[in-house]
Amino acid sequence: MPAVIEVDNLSKSYNKRVAVDNISFAVNDGIFGFVGPNGAGKTTTIRILTTLLKPTKGRVLIDGQSVVDRPQAVRRLIGYMPDFFGVYTDITVWEYLDFFGACYDIPTSERAGLVKDLLELVDLTHRRNDFVDTLSRGMKQRLCLARTLVHDPKILILDEPASGLDPRARVEFRRLLAELHRMGKTIFFSSHILADIAEICTEVAIVEAGRMVTQGDIEAMKLHLRREKHVRIRLLGENVELAKSVLAPLQEVRHIAVQQAKDGDWDLLIQFNGDKAALSRLLKLLVSADVSVLAFSEETATLEDVFMKLTKGIVS
Repeated sequence: MPAVIEVDNLSKSYNKRVAVDNISFAVNDGIFGFVGPNGAGKTTTIRILTTLLKPTKGRVLIDGQSVVDRPQAVRRLIGYMPDFFGVYTDITVWEYLDFFGACYDIPTSERAGLVKDLLELVDLTHRRNDFVDTLSRGMKQRLCLARTLVHDPKILILDEPASGLDPRARVEFRRLLAELHRMGKTIFFSSHILADIAEICTEVAIVEAGRMVTQGDIEAMKLHLRREKHVRIRLLGENVELAKSVLAPLQEVRHIAVQQAKDGDWDLLIQFNGDKAALSRLLKLLVSADVSVLAFSEETATLEDVFMKLTKGIVS
């Protein structure tokens, strides 16, 4: 089955400046995160995906349609939310959506029901008669997302959709994207906010200085990054030396560090290259030696760890 979005050897140059440098990736059904620092080429790539820019070279297909050869067909397939969007401030919320419904040639008889459904989806029904400029930034973001859904696109392409939102609004926006995916939408969105990507995306591509760093499943990236297990064991203070004496002889224990916790207890931070059975034996040894273990957990890599590791040393 072909990918929903296919990008093959895409480049975009402005005179001598290369904004996007020969990147390739594919997006299947799901929520796909496009990650990179400011200036990485995310917005330029998105503008090519949405037919607003022509590539210098390379091929981009949206559901099998070329963004260069069939831009009108692509525009019917996508809903695009730019990183900086304009809204008409002197009209009401429902008039705003009704206007865009007319732009997509939706009959007048159908638009009232469509506006009602979209406002319910983005939880703005109670503001339908308010002027757009009275909305908070988070509400404007939701309204603009509703605008992208007016023509029921198959694919949503969102450029930094959570930028500038407060923490509560970001959580609400992530939940909304997850709901849209459950409704059958493929979602491609860029962000430099790694928490948003890690929370809802199934796949991610990381770019820096216009070049592709990596693409793939987030959990697989984390697993590849952290081949050794990192274990945190919280102890009562008087147990630290006893615990170290128990653990140090074990061949699976590669390194032990001691760190005092804020509550006055102590943590042993252990690099451990054994399997789950060996990890279970480690805990049993501590308990058998009368070490007072308050907490025992295996730490996993985060998307931030992946990002910092893979982008370190990339020259822009």
